[in-house]
Amino acid sequence: MEREKPVGERTAGRVEWAVVPSGIGPLLLAATDRGLVSVAFHADERGRERALGRLAGAFGGELVEGASGRLAEPIRQVGAYFDGSLRHFDVKLDWSLVTGFNRQVLRELADSVPYGSVVGYGELARRVGQPTAAQAVGAAMGANPLPLVVPCHRVVESDGGIGGFGGGLETKRRLLALEGVLPEPLF
Repeated sequence: MEREKPVGERTAGRVEWAVVPSGIGPLLLAATDRGLVSVAFHADERGRERALGRLAGAFGGELVEGASGRLAEPIRQVGAYFDGSLRHFDVKLDWSLVTGFNRQVLRELADSVPYGSVVGYGELARRVGQPTAAQAVGAAMGANPLPLVVPCHRVVESDGGIGGFGGGLETKRRLLALEGVLPEPLF
């Protein structure tokens, strides 16, 4: 794994972005020279503008629509995920939008909860050495700048409930159905 910049240090400069179709609607993908930095659900015009505003505020640099090809591999892998031929994303990630406990939790999630499985909020808290931090794990999921690729849709309630999801519960259900965790909706 490559050396990470210190927590909170962000790369100023160009952020490339593109909106791509998916099985759950348009996604906005954005990348820096360090890797994929953001995935935003519901990237219609309004959602796209919100996501780009957050990126501009975080990086203070130039936002360019899909210029150099940084996004080619993430776009290819997103397509493969939705057509059922990809079970593990293998793209370079820029973790600079997440720090501290949230970063620790999200990295653990990305590294240890494979396609087609789920983990409870409390179990994920235990895995990072904070067994009483289930609510904080939930907050980390809500702050995930890389949903889908860092699969926060795979985190559920310990009592069998689906839990919350920043992309909406219907999106979470559809992702879990795609991975075989839930049955496909009847209609």
